[in-house]
Amino acid sequence: MNEEAAIRAAIVEAMIRLDASGLNQGTSGNVSVRFGEGLLVTPSGIPCEALRPEDIVRMGMDGTALGRLAPSSEWRFHRDILAARPEIGAVVHAHPPHATAFAICRRDIPAAHYMIAAAGGPTIRCARYATFGTQALSDAALEALQDRQACLLANHGMITAGPSLARALWLAVEVETLCRQYALALGIGEPVLLPEDEIARVVQAFRTYGPREAEPGGPAAGIPVSDLARGEASS
Repeated sequence: MNEEAAIRAAIVEAMIRLDASGLNQGTSGNVSVRFGEGLLVTPSGIPCEALRPEDIVRMGMDGTALGRLAPSSEWRFHRDILAARPEIGAVVHAHPPHATAFAICRRDIPAAHYMIAAAGGPTIRCARYATFGTQALSDAALEALQDRQACLLANHGMITAGPSLARALWLAVEVETLCRQYALALGIGEPVLLPEDEIARVVQAFRTYGPREAEPGGPAAGIPVSDLARGEASS
């Protein structure tokens, strides 16, 4: 299997896992992976159970698309994140219940648990609201992702990013877990937040934590998505 075929298959598998894990449903999520001078991204309006590797759309950074299907309506923020952040190799967008609930309330997620450091800092920001599929939404997402690998989108959902697809998918699970834990803590009382210097220490520790590339070889390298089900990403 050549590199492009392998990435296409991994994207399909990632979409299936997002649905199976409850992080996404229907046709609402989308995934992209850097490839060559552009990216490979899920098409618009196809549920994961019907998605095939040949359906994945190849795009240039100029927004041109190759293939018989239209790219995801959210292709702009996928393209713009990859263009602005050379260290990012993959982007995951989903509508998980707890993360989306906080996005609906337009609330940042604070440092209630040290695992927030996996997203790159002491908060997971909620981007300002903009209509789905627009350049305004992409601009808002880039702003919220500054120095971060995850953000919420107001009244919409969640974005995670990483050097590999495995890392971005792993982070999506972690962010939804953090949001669920924070929601439960708010129901019990006032969460005690960790100080920023502690999160800074944990951010440094996370440079060697979680699924990561076994060797240099581009953004498609790393733990295969299927290995996540066998516990490769557990702490």
